[in-house]
Amino acid sequence: MADGGVQEGAGAVPGSIEEARQLIALLQDELRKVQRENQSLQHRVDLLCRRLFGRQSEKGITVPEQGLLPFATAAGVVTPEASDEQSAADAESREKAPPARRRKHPGRRTLPSDLPRERVEVTPAPSDLLCQHCDAPKVRIGEDRTETLDYVPAAFMIREYVRGKYACKVCQDGVTQAALPARPIEKGRPEPGLLAHVVTSKYADHLPLYRLEAIFARHGVEVSRRTLAEWNGATADLLMPVVAVALRAQLLESAWIQFDDTTLDVQVEDREPKIRTGHMWVYRGAFGEVVYDFTWARSREGPMRMLDGFRGYAQADAAPAHDELFRQYPDIIEVACWAHTRRYFKEAVGSAPVQAGRVVLLVGELYGVERAAAELSSEARQRMREEKSRPILKRIFEYLDEIQLGTLPKSPLGEAIGYARRNKDALMRYVEDGRLKIDNNGAERAIKPLVIGRKNWLFCGSEAAAHRTASLLSLVQTCKHLGVDPFVYLRDVIDRVSTHPMSRILELTPREWKRLRQQSTEQAAA
Repeated sequence: MADGGVQEGAGAVPGSIEEARQLIALLQDELRKVQRENQSLQHRVDLLCRRLFGRQSEKGITVPEQGLLPFATAAGVVTPEASDEQSAADAESREKAPPARRRKHPGRRTLPSDLPRERVEVTPAPSDLLCQHCDAPKVRIGEDRTETLDYVPAAFMIREYVRGKYACKVCQDGVTQAALPARPIEKGRPEPGLLAHVVTSKYADHLPLYRLEAIFARHGVEVSRRTLAEWNGATADLLMPVVAVALRAQLLESAWIQFDDTTLDVQVEDREPKIRTGHMWVYRGAFGEVVYDFTWARSREGPMRMLDGFRGYAQADAAPAHDELFRQYPDIIEVACWAHTRRYFKEAVGSAPVQAGRVVLLVGELYGVERAAAELSSEARQRMREEKSRPILKRIFEYLDEIQLGTLPKSPLGEAIGYARRNKDALMRYVEDGRLKIDNNGAERAIKPLVIGRKNWLFCGSEAAAHRTASLLSLVQTCKHLGVDPFVYLRDVIDRVSTHPMSRILELTPREWKRLRQQSTEQAAA
């Protein structure tokens, strides 16, 4: 029995060992899974911390283990050994090099010559105008001029229209009186200059209406923010044809259009919650037109409606909502954004510094070519891109194919590689035409004024107010892109739009308005 018990115990040991091995393998799998999840969560935390507290510039990439990544060479990315040699060579050259000279300060900027000037004569005391030796009067032999800058606060004025009444003394029948001039708001008090100031303050200077209400009160004019909002809405309705018809038509004439979107909170009274999040789209053309459009959802309907009839290149980030646009409109050619692509790899540097850093450096070489070609014509820029950018693009995608097999698809580097490889054709398309941009940063810059304004006035009061905001932003930001003073433009157009023929509505767009003003100025000078 003892022997049998021993044999039974000895036979049970191998089974226990096998079960333990299986349990260890299972625990190791679970551990690897937890480690991958922890790395993913840690990457998200680091990414959010960098976005909240880190610097926004993407000129350099700092890796905790390696410091600042080395710059790329003409043949590619330097190796660590080459980096050490280069650092030593740089240190030696710095020791031998003479100390750098401090750049001479350019001095103060000259004040504008077209500003009003007030001449103030500062004369010495009468006793100082007599010579101390012979008491002879001193004569003026020259002068020094010092310019200073002062500010005169803006002022309100009341325009009083006086309409005389005329009647016949003989038969005392029939009274004649001139009609009031056309006003922007029927039976309203604001003149075009005041409406232009309110619109410019909110959509160019990002002032919320409650601050404008306080500014007006300091001037002794009591205007409630509700009244200011009604003036903004009436002005938007007045100028709606200029945006919906003429400005959009000019946008569709462009050879390329960049577009992007951002969120916008809108107050909705008939549902819960009261604040609903919509999307404000921006479309930027090659000639300077910037058109905004509001939609509730970030879907294909918005771009498909705005770009209906457009033929040319459309540049945007590779969002899934845009895919149907390029499928249904074959005349619209997709161009992807290298800034978005670079950002994916930049965010992956923390988890894969060597691979992601190399791609970032190669993308930096693409931007170096763009800086060198910035002042060239579109034809010369295209030739330079074919000569210098296309080989770099080939190296980038060959390297991505090389490292893809050893990278987890759900890792930050894997997602960056997948994004770039899925959009390979669209990312390489900018080389085909020298007029195209390497990235979609122009549309993102056009979104910035809305984002700054959104931080101040928080939300739109209704869906109609969101559409009016899009119209007024389109005119104000188009003026800024074209170098036109929004206030001067709006004051003139608000005054004329009520009586302007609809067949010549194109003349009221910022680009045509600027051209006609310059033409009239040149004719007057001639």
